[in-house]
Amino acid sequence: MTAVQGKQQLVTDATHNPVVAGVLADVAEREAQIPFKEIKARSRSMPETRDVRAALLGPGCGVIVEIKRTSPVFGPTGVIDSMAQLAAEIEAGGAALIACQTERLRFDGSLNDMEQARNATSLPMVCRDVIVDPYQIHEARCYGADMVPLQVGLLEQARLESLLDRVESLGMVGMAEVRTVEEADRALRAGASVIGVNSWTFDTNDLNREAFGEIEPGLPESVLRISLGGVRNARDLISAASIGADAVLAGEAVMTSTNVTAATRRLVAAGQHPACPSR
Repeated sequence: MTAVQGKQQLVTDATHNPVVAGVLADVAEREAQIPFKEIKARSRSMPETRDVRAALLGPGCGVIVEIKRTSPVFGPTGVIDSMAQLAAEIEAGGAALIACQTERLRFDGSLNDMEQARNATSLPMVCRDVIVDPYQIHEARCYGADMVPLQVGLLEQARLESLLDRVESLGMVGMAEVRTVEEADRALRAGASVIGVNSWTFDTNDLNREAFGEIEPGLPESVLRISLGGVRNARDLISAASIGADAVLAGEAVMTSTNVTAATRRLVAAGQHPACPSR
């Protein structure tokens, strides 16, 4: 049995998905270079994480700007000459957090991108990737992640709970990423306190703009809610906030702008609209 096959047995049937299989193959290659024991030790010696919850609980609806080089839906977002400069421009626009796509296969991302972005700002950093293996969690911590997503639909319940515990044991926040009411229920059973509702399907990249509104009513007040995907402008942000989003994630709306700071600032201003209640 190969290392990849061994890891696949620990996830769900989703490992037959080419994206998940590709991610696991990448992980196996990296683990061959830096063994799990070493990356685990490194992750436990990192400086303290930044306060994700405080950032999400700021006034109004917070804005998380997602840095990405390309996407399977929209294609390249433009040339990024300096990851550090881009992150600084996002921070200057008033974003609450920065997310960085580190998945190589579909987004041409890397952990180095995230590290460079985080080192240039004081904002908490979200590692945006398909996280299905413990090795990735320790890696993310080593490269500066403060919050890590776990795709509920790709993980068996025991695996979800185990990975969530591991994330939190390293001082990071685990965001359970869901697309259906059933997945949200599983996330709550696993003990997730931050839930991100992704409006994009994983396999077909279809957009369901009703996803957040369908799932939010079933979430307890104690859970922080993030709307992931589909935020094109201030109107979309206000719509999500009026339903109950504590924060929204915006990618192309900022990344394709000729003025990243101004585009971020417009969304941040919308997040302070009276229709965006604070907790």
